[in-house]
Amino acid sequence: MPIVVRIDVQLAKRKMSVGEFAERVGLTPANVAVLKNGRAKAVRFSTLEAMCRVLDCQPGDLLEYVEETP
Repeated sequence: MPIVVRIDVQLAKRKMSVGEFAERVGLTPANVAVLKNGRAKAVRFSTLEAMCRVLDCQPGDLLEYVEETP
């Protein structure tokens, strides 16, 4: 998938657990895992906003476009 989710990098930088992150954002730990593993098909802007607020980062810190090689 050309969009890579970098939540784990931001969590590591802040030494924050998935459980704490999930609680502060308002997601279940299972849904955070879906996002982290790249299995999510969509992310609501309100969820992206909450993730950026909790992690004190920009959307580009969480999402990266990586071109696929044919």
